[in-house]
Amino acid sequence: MSIDSQRLAMTFRQIVLMNFGFFGIQYSFGLQQTAINPIFSFLNADPGQLPILNMAGPITGLLVQPLVGALSDRTWVNGLGRRRPYFLIGAIGCSICLFFYPHVTALWMAVLLLWLLDISNNTAMEPYRAFIADKLPVNQQPTGFLMQSVFTGLGITLANVSLYFFQQWIGGESSSGIPYWVYGSFYIGAVCSIGSVLITVFSTKEERPSDEALAAMRAQPRGLIPAVREIGEAIKDMPKPLWQLALVYLFQWYAMFIYWQYITLTIAKSVWNAEQGDKQLFEQAVGWTGLVNGWYNIVTFISAFGLMVLARKYQAKYVHAFSISLAALAMLILPHISNKFLLFIPMIGFGIAWASIMGVPFLIAVAEVPKERYGVYMGIINMMIVIPMLIETVTFGYIFTNFLGGDPHNAMTFGGVLMILAAVATLFVRTSQRPEVDLQAKA
Repeated sequence: MSIDSQRLAMTFRQIVLMNFGFFGIQYSFGLQQTAINPIFSFLNADPGQLPILNMAGPITGLLVQPLVGALSDRTWVNGLGRRRPYFLIGAIGCSICLFFYPHVTALWMAVLLLWLLDISNNTAMEPYRAFIADKLPVNQQPTGFLMQSVFTGLGITLANVSLYFFQQWIGGESSSGIPYWVYGSFYIGAVCSIGSVLITVFSTKEERPSDEALAAMRAQPRGLIPAVREIGEAIKDMPKPLWQLALVYLFQWYAMFIYWQYITLTIAKSVWNAEQGDKQLFEQAVGWTGLVNGWYNIVTFISAFGLMVLARKYQAKYVHAFSISLAALAMLILPHISNKFLLFIPMIGFGIAWASIMGVPFLIAVAEVPKERYGVYMGIINMMIVIPMLIETVTFGYIFTNFLGGDPHNAMTFGGVLMILAAVATLFVRTSQRPEVDLQAKA
């Protein structure tokens, strides 16, 4: 019996449990969005350095995720399965890095630990996409992928909101200038990372392949070199819709990286009129940014359920184009808001877009690639994410300083324009993916 024929429909509770590990992974990611760049600033990093200091994310994503994807396609560990061993290893690494992160005493230490954290995050995250495609039949994949958006919203919300609340309760700072209220958020993340993944590992089993499939899997060459060769072959064979999706990702993820790097500086300038070096006002902006980012992730959590319905009725590319248009609008509006409470209004659209970004494009992808290569193609799709980020880290510092006047408001506007281009490019993706109503009609 093939793996595909074993993919029985799962209950909603089972889908929730299989995705629960995504909560801890995304808590860690939330801290990277909101807390890492302020820590760099507390350690006296120049704003123009922020893109290059964030190079760890795209580089590790570019190298680690496709390799883990290719390796997991060829892995079977008795008692754990194909994808779960990688969840577990990555989660352990994340927990260790998160625990030690606020204790850094120099900028180089913060950058080095970010590299280790990103390696662990990518090891845990990549197999999760393939895990969903492995386990769920086609008609349940919208629910499966968008359930990851739900846990993305929950995890990042807790990470961001915890920064604000710890700021209210804990005073003082370390000798290196890092406020003690930052520590609590990272400690919680260390617990959530391993704890949530263990819930998935113990609650959701992976079906053992048939003896023939297992023998064929184990007969494949092992190690990094065959995995790299497999990645190259998969890129060569990549369907045209995925190349078109790569253009969407180029604009979309370049813009997202701009947002995460400059949202705190944008709010500090527009709401608090903070100048560089005004640490007290900047700390207030960091805490409020945590609330703003937490709010958009609450919207992500809620709107993911609505997107599940839309993705069953309409083609995924139309749902995604509409959603990221809302993110474009939010980024264009944010620099012009001086009332800190009004910031939450445009972030509703940003939260809807983030729910789509984390789930909907994968519906396009799994409709185009063979099931036995889900792992490697999910890794390649992540390359589409991190290459734009890598381009941003090496180009945007120059653009920010020389063309945008070193103004975070201009950076946010630039990102909004890129999001508009991403929405337009999405409409031109020629995909075979069809909504559930079309599949039922054909049946």
